[in-house]
Formats: sequence, C-alpha cells, structure tokens
Amino acid sequence: MNKFIRFSLAFLFILSSTLLSISCAKKPVQSDQSRQTEQEVTEKGDSEAEEMDQRTMEEQRMEEERLAAEQDKLQAEQEAMAARDKFASEDIHFNFDSAAVLDSAQNILQDKALYLTDNPDAMVVIEGHCDERGTEAYNLSLGERRAEAVKNFLVNLGVDSGRLNTISYGEERPIDPAKNEAAWAKNRRAHLYIDSD
Repeated sequence: MNKFIRFSLAFLFILSSTLLSISCAKKPVQSDQSRQTEQEVTEKGDSEAEEMDQRTMEEQRMEEERLAAEQDKLQAEQEAMAARDKFASEDIHFNFDSAAVLDSAQNILQDKALYLTDNPDAMVVIEGHCDERGTEAYNLSLGERRAEAVKNFLVNLGVDSGRLNTISYGEERPIDPAKNEAAWAKNRRAHLYIDSD
C-alpha cells in the first residue's frame, strides 16, 4: 500500500503543479512597437476616411454647382425665348392711309430698341401691311412707307440700320379677313420679327 500512496502522492503533485502553472500563466505583454503599429494603422484609417469624406463633399459641391449652372442656363434660355416672343408679338398699328408712327406705338418701339440693344447680333425684318382698301400697287407702296417709318424710328433710337430689313406685303397678308373697320384696323400694321437665317 505504501507503493500505492507514493504513486498517488506523486500523481497529485504532478497534477497540482500542472494546474498551478496553467492558472499562473502570464498574459502576453504587448510591446511598444506593436502598440505603435496599431496606432499608426488606426490613424491611417482615420486619415483615409477623412480624405474620402472630403472628396465626397467636394464631389457633391461640384455636382451642386453644375446643376445650379444648368438651371441658370435653362432659365436664361427661357427668358431669352420669352423676350424674343414678346418682340414678335407686338405689332405697330397705323391710322387709315397713314405711315406716321402713332404715339401709342412709340413705347412698343422703345421696348423693341432696348431688346435689340441687349441682343446686338439680332437681325430684324420689318413687314409693312395694309387693309384691303386701295389698289394693290398703292397698298404695296403704303406698306413700304410704314415699314420704313418703323425702321427710321428704331434707327433714331440708336439701332444700326444695317440690322433692319424692310418688306411690304400691302394687303396680301391680313390678320383678320373680315370686311369691317375692326378688321381693317388690325391689318394696318408693321410686324417685326427676328430673322433667324
């Protein structure tokens, strides 16, 4: 039995030593160099993330500026189209058998002169029109005098005469084909439009 006790004691001693060494094992100590490397990796990651954020913000700012520029361009184009439409939509009317520019037409012509000043490349055609009364030859001549009267008025406001072309249609192109004073008043006119050729 002595042998058995010695064997048991030896076994217990080995077992307790093993357990003691396992439980007392030290945690590995992180060296200063590995801590520094980890910090550098973290800082590098933070720096790259910050650069990405800055790039993203810059790209977003540039996209916003591009969209704003496109919006401004579209708005300018719409305004230019509206001004051009207004230019062509207002006719200059005349009294019966007259080529004198009426006082009521002078403000319209001043607006047209201002448009032409703002758009120095615009070339204009001035059409002279008459009502159906009178001979064809007389109305062609009267239509020409009306177109020339409008041209001279614009030239006096500072528009270059080389930008203004005149043509007479006499009674050929009435706005209103009715045969009454209201229709004839509409047809006694000068019509201006921007020549796109």
